Amino acid sequence: MTSLKELIKLLSLEQTAKNQYLGQNYNAPWGRVFGGQVLAQSLHAAYQTVPTNRIAHSMHGYFILVGKLDIPITYEVDTIRDGGSFTTRRVVAKQNGTPIFNMAASFQVKEAGVDHQIAMPNIISPDKLMTSLEQIEDIKAMNPNAYNRLKTVIPEVFQFKPIERITSKLAKNSEPSNHIWIKTAEKQTLDLPMQQQILAYASDYNLLTTATLPHRETLNNTNAFYASLDHAIWFHRDFDIQEWLLYSLDSPSASNARGFARGSFFDSNGVLVASVAQEGLIRQMK
Repeated sequence: MTSLKELIKLLSLEQTAKNQYLGQNYNAPWGRVFGGQVLAQSLHAAYQTVPTNRIAHSMHGYFILVGKLDIPITYEVDTIRDGGSFTTRRVVAKQNGTPIFNMAASFQVKEAGVDHQIAMPNIISPDKLMTSLEQIEDIKAMNPNAYNRLKTVIPEVFQFKPIERITSKLAKNSEPSNHIWIKTAEKQTLDLPMQQQILAYASDYNLLTTATLPHRETLNNTNAFYASLDHAIWFHRDFDIQEWLLYSLDSPSASNARGFARGSFFDSNGVLVASVAQEGLIRQMK
């Protein structure tokens, strides 16, 4: 994924019937449909059936089966309820008629009310950091295989600026926490629903990785399989994905071949704009 235009095209589904939409797939280098793509496309499908004065405030999804890259995805929207201030939708994603993902989302009209948030961590500003792509140049000569693997999985549509060096973080065991600045590499006029869809797409990067950080020395020497199991997002406030957002991540627990991770998105002024939680499969293959 190299351009914002390409990403927006991927997320903008084709309507094929009432409350039914068709989505194409990003050709992910790991050989299966990227979870962030399904999250974002399902949110796009739900938005097509929602009154224009209502904005998503939460979505909760379950990944049922691994998505196949060569089969388009059909999104079926169940218009569960339109209330006085809230709208509820359920979306089922299918390939060849078989569900691979389902999601529930809630939308709300803007309302005034109480307001508080946690403080943003005291983190180095993005202007003093290198991007992920710049960081991995250090290993290009001494470990070209690792360089090519990392370069393939880092999407050029976004700029990622990790607080700590990727290569060091992935080589040795460390505390289950991570901090990464993120924004789109390009700019264009985007409404809030599309901003949310792009954030949903980006939110699937680095979450499950955070749950592996205390176990890197074991996992690096094991044939391990990783997959998202569920994913939830709460949208708290308006934001601009084209300006730097801090993705502050931690993993409170890993057990029973599952890792749990959560994340908070802050804008550069310290405003908490969204929260994320995910559980993923971390299976050591025999």
